[in-house]
Amino acid sequence: MLHSPGMRLVRGITAVVTLLLVPLLVMTTSPAAVADPAWAPAGAATIHPGVQTFSLPPGGNQCTANFIFADGTEVYIGQAAHCSGTGGNTATDGCTSPSLPLGSQVKVEGASRPGVMVYNSWLTMQALNETDSDTCRFNDLALVRVDPADVARVNPSIPFWGGPMGLNSAGTTLGQFVYSYGNSELRLGISQLSPKKGISLGDAGSGWSHNVSTVTPGVPGDSGSCFLDTAGNALGVVSTLNVGLPGGVFNGIGDLSRELAYMHAHTSLTGVHLVLGDVPFNGNRLPVG
Repeated sequence: MLHSPGMRLVRGITAVVTLLLVPLLVMTTSPAAVADPAWAPAGAATIHPGVQTFSLPPGGNQCTANFIFADGTEVYIGQAAHCSGTGGNTATDGCTSPSLPLGSQVKVEGASRPGVMVYNSWLTMQALNETDSDTCRFNDLALVRVDPADVARVNPSIPFWGGPMGLNSAGTTLGQFVYSYGNSELRLGISQLSPKKGISLGDAGSGWSHNVSTVTPGVPGDSGSCFLDTAGNALGVVSTLNVGLPGGVFNGIGDLSRELAYMHAHTSLTGVHLVLGDVPFNGNRLPVG
């Protein structure tokens, strides 16, 4: 049987690995529809999917950013909601687990200034008294607002793979290829180990989650990192490390389309959208992992 909901993949900045969860709410006004900013060239950008994020103050959790989001006024980088969790490795229910509050600072690798957490699905669900068990277990998304001084450093493309080309809203089927880019401290900065190609083991949690298997699974510190589907569309966010059938050791991936729909339905961030990559997706490359 699946180890459910699985272990979270947060890595503490200290030597102790912690596997936590996190919630977040949205408290900004809906902006007028204007064009997104011009992005830095992919080869020169220092802020992009796959950079490390660190909850502040020091001693917090290290995670991996997933995608870039924007609303025409602000630019956001995504991480898992549980990356700001404060309840320890047994706090695995987003509807009950404690988290740092909105407004908390997050260090974003490549940025000159900390970002600010403006949305956390856990905090939102708790404020709404959410009771659906699948939603509580798998809705695991947070947004960190990039400081305006750093927006010119941002590119939305996934390193190595390119994309995202769109947003997956149909899930996956057994055996389909999936693609990821993790950046755990446990890899000691060896970037060749970051890109991963694997297969889908099918959907779970009434479509809220996708089970995926890669040659080596996502490890603590990869939490929050992106997964793309076989066409390079944004599929989801690394949430848990599971042990059991199917697949032995595998990751649970929160469904991004559902997570964004929940945010849009229950907060004022209705204009926030996934930013597509400006580097074409190439799933034929051969990663180490």
